Amino acid sequence: MTTMTDSSVREFKMPDVGEGLTEAEILKWYVQPGDTVTDGQVVCEVETAKAAVELPIPYDGVVRELHFPEGTTVDVGTSIIAVAVGDGAAAAAEPVQEAVAEEPKPEGRQPVLVGYGVSTSSTKRRPRKGAEAPAAAQTPAAAIQAELNGHGPAAPAAPAAPAAPVAGDRPLAKPPVRKLAKDLGVDLATVVPSGPDGIITREDVHAAVSVPEPAQAAPRSEPAAPAPSPSAPASYDTTRETRVPVKGVRKATAAAMVGSAFTAPHVTEFVTVDVTRTMKLVEELKQDKEYTGLRVNPLLLIAKALLVAIKRNPDINASWDEAAQEIVVKHYVNLGIAAATPRGLIVPNIKDAHAQTLPQLAGSLGELVSTAREGKTSPAAMQGGTVTITNVGVFGVDTGTPILNPGESAILAVGAIKLQPWVHKGKVKPRQVTTLALSFDHRLVDGELGSKVLADVAAVLEQPKRLISWA
Repeated sequence: MTTMTDSSVREFKMPDVGEGLTEAEILKWYVQPGDTVTDGQVVCEVETAKAAVELPIPYDGVVRELHFPEGTTVDVGTSIIAVAVGDGAAAAAEPVQEAVAEEPKPEGRQPVLVGYGVSTSSTKRRPRKGAEAPAAAQTPAAAIQAELNGHGPAAPAAPAAPAAPVAGDRPLAKPPVRKLAKDLGVDLATVVPSGPDGIITREDVHAAVSVPEPAQAAPRSEPAAPAPSPSAPASYDTTRETRVPVKGVRKATAAAMVGSAFTAPHVTEFVTVDVTRTMKLVEELKQDKEYTGLRVNPLLLIAKALLVAIKRNPDINASWDEAAQEIVVKHYVNLGIAAATPRGLIVPNIKDAHAQTLPQLAGSLGELVSTAREGKTSPAAMQGGTVTITNVGVFGVDTGTPILNPGESAILAVGAIKLQPWVHKGKVKPRQVTTLALSFDHRLVDGELGSKVLADVAAVLEQPKRLISWA
């Protein structure tokens, strides 16, 4: 059988796909060992804390090994797939089992993966916990990346007596866990690991904090008190409860909302408005040939109304610079649209929405919504927003008190548009009515400015001809 040299194998590392994010979860592999790949071919889909992203391979060859299964969270910079290139491609195409059985084991090979120790074979796997393994195999290897991202739920009751670390071995733990141990003053060498393949988890470190240090020899007249038995791990009824790990987009959203709610002092104002004329205009635009193939709906005119209101009150389009203690007024509007997706709430934005015509805005909204529904929104599309619209009316909800997207000054919630009795020209008539809610950062926006913006949005929706006279 033909063997491959290390120079014929290229390791594709997890890239920074989220503008500074440190990890991503492998959602789906599109290739398997033995498959031929070409430069630019998508090999997997990963999810960061911001979005799901497809990763293309940057070279031609044959897949030799997938280092991690689907569902694994991997640090940026860690190799996730090995591809045989050049002369090694033919050898890589041979059956995987044969390669494992006959591949020679060179001595002293240097590691090629970030965070990996020296391995005697590129295909050598660490034995599962509980199996006997030589000391040479107890290097960090794939086990460091295989299980823990440091945020999962506490491990259930551990199996019988996991083995304590062997003296002289470097304890296995991911960088966040090492930092936690350092902050808590815990020596990892004294921690009993509960993770797969002897990895120390966050729970192990916290458990070690509650375990007292071995008592010094006490005088015979004062015998040492017995150490308290460790508390039993938390349990729950699996037939009546389901626990869902918080990660990816949902985890980032939760952290962002907590940070926003307790950092920016929120004020929310409401207005109920007759939008009958706006709804008639929507129907007219749908018949206009210029809008053929475009998404025309009430949200389009609501977005345009908000842009007109911002033009008339530009100081609301700002952000707060905590370090410099300055208000940064933006001369552009990146309009965010909150979108509910299977992976959680995301807020992509339309860049320079203030400069777009109504047909251009319709095209941008349609593309944004379609991309979000497909789960293909890029991290860049969610960066740099200035104000946001959230349409809770699509769920039949009348209104709400929206939380600001972090770093933004205002968010407009649009309620359901319903036929209601309304006083129109001195008579009670059925009219299309909705309630708008504007939340804003009171450090940036005082009550007068916030009220003017909300009143202007309502005025445009009540009399859409103001889109011409105020634009």
